[in-house]
Amino acid sequence: MAIEGLSHATVLTIMSEVGPEGFEKFKTAKEFTSWLRLAPNNKISGGKILSSKTPKGSNRLKIALRHAANAIGNLKDTHLSDFFRRIAYRKGRATAVSATARKLGIIIWTMITQKTPYKPPTEYLFLDQKRKMKLVERMKKNITKFDLKPEDVGFATC
Repeated sequence: MAIEGLSHATVLTIMSEVGPEGFEKFKTAKEFTSWLRLAPNNKISGGKILSSKTPKGSNRLKIALRHAANAIGNLKDTHLSDFFRRIAYRKGRATAVSATARKLGIIIWTMITQKTPYKPPTEYLFLDQKRKMKLVERMKKNITKFDLKPEDVGFATC
């Protein structure tokens, strides 16, 4: 119940469909989401992706996770609702529901198999922040590599 958007009914569905021991049958979270029919079915030929639609088919757990994902889409200021809104802005609400349901499946599989509590990330590093961090790290690396001093670079020290 620590995951936002999950209700008692969703948790009961998870336990009735898979059970605590059932998660051990799946080696990875990818296998679990593929079994749920939430992972994209990439058709690749010659290195080119021809199709990446999620396969048809449904089960009770997939429906429950999609309902939970839809509820997450209506929440505000949570880690998963931010993810939902980013996907919905680019690809539409239906795709965002599937993507968030898949993310929920991965979170649940990780929680149960590794026996760890859910800890939502407090902050995200967006692409521009990641680029800045990489640039700063590269500059530090080059400064040490070339054994430069602040005077050589043009920094004035007082």
